[in-house]
Amino acid sequence: MIRSLSPRVEAVFWFLLTATGYFLLASLSLQATKGADNIAAVWPPSGYFLALLLLMPDGVRTRAASFAGMIAASLAANIWSGVPLASCLAYSLANGCEAAVALWLIRRREPGDLSFMVPRSVAVFCISALGASLVSAGLVWALTGVLAGASFDFFLSWFTTVLLGMLIVTPPIVMLARMVGSSALGNASIAMKAEAAAILTGAGLVTILAFTQAHFPLTFLPCIAAVAAAYRLGPFGAAAGILIVTIITSLLTGQGHGPIAAIEEAPKIKVLFLQFYLLSLLFTTLPLAALLIVRQRLAKRLEQSNRWLLQAEAAALVGHWRVDLVGWTIHWSDQAYRIHGLVPGSPVDVHYSVKQYVAEDGAAVRKILEDAVRTGEPFEFQGRIRRADGEIRHVKSHGSIEKGRGGQAIAIFGTVQDVTETVENARILEAARSAAERVANTDMLTGLPNRRHTLAFLEKALARARDHGAPLAVAIFDIDHFKRINDTHGHAMGDRVIHRVAQRAKGALRDEDMLGRIGGEEFVCILQRASAQAAEIVAERVRKAVEVGMAAEDGLPGATISVGLAIYDGEPDVEELLHRADQALYVAKREGRNRLRRAA
Repeated sequence: MIRSLSPRVEAVFWFLLTATGYFLLASLSLQATKGADNIAAVWPPSGYFLALLLLMPDGVRTRAASFAGMIAASLAANIWSGVPLASCLAYSLANGCEAAVALWLIRRREPGDLSFMVPRSVAVFCISALGASLVSAGLVWALTGVLAGASFDFFLSWFTTVLLGMLIVTPPIVMLARMVGSSALGNASIAMKAEAAAILTGAGLVTILAFTQAHFPLTFLPCIAAVAAAYRLGPFGAAAGILIVTIITSLLTGQGHGPIAAIEEAPKIKVLFLQFYLLSLLFTTLPLAALLIVRQRLAKRLEQSNRWLLQAEAAALVGHWRVDLVGWTIHWSDQAYRIHGLVPGSPVDVHYSVKQYVAEDGAAVRKILEDAVRTGEPFEFQGRIRRADGEIRHVKSHGSIEKGRGGQAIAIFGTVQDVTETVENARILEAARSAAERVANTDMLTGLPNRRHTLAFLEKALARARDHGAPLAVAIFDIDHFKRINDTHGHAMGDRVIHRVAQRAKGALRDEDMLGRIGGEEFVCILQRASAQAAEIVAERVRKAVEVGMAAEDGLPGATISVGLAIYDGEPDVEELLHRADQALYVAKREGRNRLRRAA
């Protein structure tokens, strides 16, 4: 409820609302159906008052005014009905205590608004009403027992009457007030309102039909009507239906109509049976309505979760599948069908998905799945499938094994993801990386390994020679009188000469040898697994290949090379080995060029 009045006016409002409603309900109840010890079969004022306490804003003044209104109305209604003053005081005190106890018990478990849409809250309400009724019955029995010697039957009648009043009357009042306050009632469509009115009217007519005659035991018909109201209208429909049934059955039974009134028992037994009937109807219908609401909410959440799952699978190109190892059936999600190029819902069997893998991948996938079933361990595999349209796609699967109570595998659950783009991007990235690496390691003029790559290769070759005793030799050569070639024919022709020398020299090497350019016209031959004699033969072959080839090349000036050869002899590093080869090259040049010299 929303505070919109001053505290004093608000207190007066709740005093009048409580007193007026309580007096009218109490007077009608006392004058209508009466049970043993002049106590009504159902005591609606208790439920009305508890509903007001749950709806009103927190505040000592407001609640005190409401309790004052309740006491005044209770005294007035009982005195007007001819109840002795002492009993009036005892009854009013007991009714006030029951409301206070019920409110206290509810607030302990439900500090906020009590919701009849939640089974737990419904249970809290029922237990609180039960406890409050026991306190109220015990108190009034103690007080009236002192005054008039009340029997245990009086205690039982009071207890059931008050309990029914709270359980039956409080829920519909609270729910109706909240629907009005939240505009839910006003926002409901005309069709929904018409359906609710028809269902509740039908419940009333069915109850009248069942309780205006005693020839046929039709007490089950109101139960069916209340359950139908609960199913279609939820907790409010259940509470309103039970209230309608309660009003009609109480009035007709009190007037001697219906199957309960026809029971050949004392009046108090008839009242107790009517109360038992109403309690059974209540505890069947109200929890059922709350559970239906929970089921509807869970169904909506499940529907939303499934919708989000489908959207996530479609966005991530991920589907899921499950193989039932007992029934030997398979289930695919819609995205799993799309990944395989099939329309969702197309018939597939267990073997179909494995058969879609290309031959070289299918055997591996089958073995992985068989091992997973045998060991119970999670699995992962990646392979290529041939879709229904013939396209090859790369897919990746993760999964786990579902086990039964005995630990035996009963199903395989897994996901399948189209990773074609990822694989293709990885391939492109690897190709780009390789190309970048080749560019970084290659001399652009000759296509040979550049200085950095050549020296790195020589480092590894030297390490193998040092660690494993593998033969190794290094030959350094450069083009004789290259400056003269540049000066005479130009730098463009000089570049062509360098490129041609590189080709001729590389063609003269063995497969295991390497040729790299380490300077302007300077090259290094790394001769692996070559003895001193073999290295000298290869190096001389390189020199002759350049001399003969360049002399016969049309359009290019003749060129020769001088070669310095060094055989690995335990040098500690690359620099020392290259220095020895360079010294031999210097000797070759000093002795006239176009020759090979080997370091001592």
